[in-house]
Amino acid sequence: MYIVELTLKHTALPLSIQKQSEDAAKAAYDNVVKALNSGQPVLLELTCDKQEGKKVAVLVSELAAVQVYEKSGTSTSSGKAPGFFAMAAE
Repeated sequence: MYIVELTLKHTALPLSIQKQSEDAAKAAYDNVVKALNSGQPVLLELTCDKQEGKKVAVLVSELAAVQVYEKSGTSTSSGKAPGFFAMAAE
């Protein structure tokens, strides 16, 4: 399972969807990046493969970042979330 995570401006909690395949996750990621670059469409809608009927729609102008990563059972063992916002406490 792959996670596509959206970070919104002025919001601490990310929005995420799950995709079954790496290709589907990359396609969703590319769709978000394309929308960010062009500013079109104004409203971006993504669907989740894991939870049937789960959809998220977000204004492209409110997106701050997008990331894609593979969900694994060991990612939570360190207590850190995957991605760029996971900082090592020293």
